Amino acid sequence: MTSVPFPPASEADLAVLREQLGRPARGVVGIAARCVCGNPTVVATAPRLPDGTPFPTFYYLTHPAATAAMSVLEADHVMRELSDELAADDDVQAAYARAHEAYLADRAVYGEVDEIAGISAGGMPTRVKCLHALAGHALAAGPGVNPIGDRALERSSWSPERCVCTQPGTAG
Repeated sequence: MTSVPFPPASEADLAVLREQLGRPARGVVGIAARCVCGNPTVVATAPRLPDGTPFPTFYYLTHPAATAAMSVLEADHVMRELSDELAADDDVQAAYARAHEAYLADRAVYGEVDEIAGISAGGMPTRVKCLHALAGHALAAGPGVNPIGDRALERSSWSPERCVCTQPGTAG
């Protein structure tokens, strides 16, 4: 279960995000998940960016090792396997639809944007489109909320339980 609304990101969080992303983070409303060392792993982003752009990806995976692990899974065609599982399993379909609704409810705390109404991320509720977005949601919401995000994390080489940060002053 998520804990929205999130406390605001600190200046230190924003500095780590800048390092992780290679650019300033946009529209940050809070840190939705952290590494065991305390660094941001998932950022919560406003549904409308400061420049006015609608932004449906409320949970944005920022941790370099986590994003790399999701990219490896995508390159290894794991999305196809998870899509096939989604298509074949009524229970997974129902849980994924609930994950979509939970995602929309979490984002709605920070405002409604007509241009993205009903749109969550990662292909929810009917497709598997982006493991980065689905893993971000799973990390922010906790185990059991997003079945496809949970499966992606389970299959990845990265673990939220082990720090691999390279930021100065952190465990690594």
